[in-house]
Amino acid sequence: MVDKLRAINALYPNAVSVEEIDTTDTYIAKDENGNVIEVDDALVDAWQDPEAYAFARQIEYAPLKEQLDMLYWDKMNNTTTWQDHITEVKTNNPKPTE
Repeated sequence: MVDKLRAINALYPNAVSVEEIDTTDTYIAKDENGNVIEVDDALVDAWQDPEAYAFARQIEYAPLKEQLDMLYWDKMNNTTTWQDHITEVKTNNPKPTE
């Protein structure tokens, strides 16, 4: 789901205020002089948050305490549990290419 406010702020950097109209999922953006900026809803709906992958990774990573335990046991047993975990998270949530 697109966060429309983040999308509008990213797509229209000259917008200093964004307001929703009557909870209809329609927004009005204004520049610093109060001039209305026409918002293209199709463009907003198609916007992809370039930071979404980072949030998804953050949720999926094991807590640091568990990661440290993985590293310790990897060192003791000559295994790659921690590396496998990190690789899986990064593979499941790839960084977008530009």
